[in-house]
Amino acid sequence: MTAETFDTARERLRPYVERASVASGWSFPVHSRLLEPRPWDYDKRAQALIASATSLLDIGTGGGERLSRYCSEYGNGAIATESWPPNAPVAANTLSHLEIPVILCDDKRLPFASGTFDLILNRHSGFDPANVAPLLRPGGTLLTEQVWDHWRELKEYFPRMVESRGHHTANSEGLTAAGLFLIDDRTSVVPAAYANLGEFVFMLCVTPWTIPDFDPLGRDLEALVQLERDRSTQDGLIMSDGHFLIEAHNPA
Repeated sequence: MTAETFDTARERLRPYVERASVASGWSFPVHSRLLEPRPWDYDKRAQALIASATSLLDIGTGGGERLSRYCSEYGNGAIATESWPPNAPVAANTLSHLEIPVILCDDKRLPFASGTFDLILNRHSGFDPANVAPLLRPGGTLLTEQVWDHWRELKEYFPRMVESRGHHTANSEGLTAAGLFLIDDRTSVVPAAYANLGEFVFMLCVTPWTIPDFDPLGRDLEALVQLERDRSTQDGLIMSDGHFLIEAHNPA
């Protein structure tokens, strides 16, 4: 590939990188399209559980977008946490009309008393099972959906990629060891299409833990272009979309 062609690719990706650098919250203009259905619907299950909840915690609420949607008709107590400082004020603003406070804290060290909540939600935020389990009241429920074996193809192009396969076992075994009963425990990997390489690069930029020291306009440009060559189809740039779902119950 000539230097001129690399320059062209760099300028093609630059707007996506710049847009990612100023992104806030967790509601982005970029979305993948699942080419096969996932075997569960986290949003639907979360809303069903909220309907009967009296005290709710949302761990790692991002910009509060999902919780705001879930709680549009919820009148009981709710609290959200967020560990990334730039997102906390965004979430506080998003959730202010619902009077849901947002606490900036380490999501693996939650500052709440035992038995505070009867429902805990966590979508895509790390947590410590031993820290979370005691927060549930007897009969309470934890629902979490996490990334698992996600974008597995990246390892070929970026050997330094941080893999997520171990998260599922650590969470399911940790919650069981903490005394919770697993009502649902599933993994799923389905193909997902991104409209183009730029949109995928945007997602890599806003998830910087995926590829440490990611440099899409510099040293990582060649690998990205090769990824585009190998993974592009009529449906778009195809990557695996891997997640796990756990619903745990406190029988105490």
